Amino acid sequence: MKIDLKKDLKEFYQPGAAEFVEVHLPPRRYLAIDGHGDPNTSSDYAAAVPALYASGYAVKFALRARTGDDFVVGPLEGLWTSSDPTSFTGRRKDEWDWTMLIPLPDVVTADDVATGLATAATKKPDLPIGRLRVVELHEGRCLQIMHLGSYDDEGPVLARLHDEVIPERGLTWDGPHHEIYLSDPRRVAPERMRTVLRQPVRPV
Repeated sequence: MKIDLKKDLKEFYQPGAAEFVEVHLPPRRYLAIDGHGDPNTSSDYAAAVPALYASGYAVKFALRARTGDDFVVGPLEGLWTSSDPTSFTGRRKDEWDWTMLIPLPDVVTADDVATGLATAATKKPDLPIGRLRVVELHEGRCLQIMHLGSYDDEGPVLARLHDEVIPERGLTWDGPHHEIYLSDPRRVAPERMRTVLRQPVRPV
């Protein structure tokens, strides 16, 4: 069995690009690493993402060795917070705190994760593998949309979410801004990149 969460959970990974849609997410587990600052210039971020992927692949191989099952690693996801929410619409990236994530299928056990992290730390001692942890997100009710274009063009979409969509529906924020990166910026032109923009919400 090979698991691909993007295909198996299309409702959560493939929203439309025209309007914000509401989804209800069950609890999901992730490999996670925390940091702060502009992801374009932060050395912390530059080390965090390779650490996540090295660990994700090591966990994948640990599961396969134990069960014969397999899963597609990724996509990269991120939780973004700031003391001033307008820093997102204003794209003031130096003010952002982030938690980068790799989703874990339900079949992955704590032992698979421990084995994978130990292997990754041995193979990639220069990466901050020791900072990784497992988190379980309980996002529940969320609004999300597919953003087509560069990351820097997200501002107007988020402004519409914050200033129009959420208030019009009688809702407020209920957790960090969540992004899911479905395109590799090294291989895809900025105007063709696909990013899920997700916001947990609750009634006011």
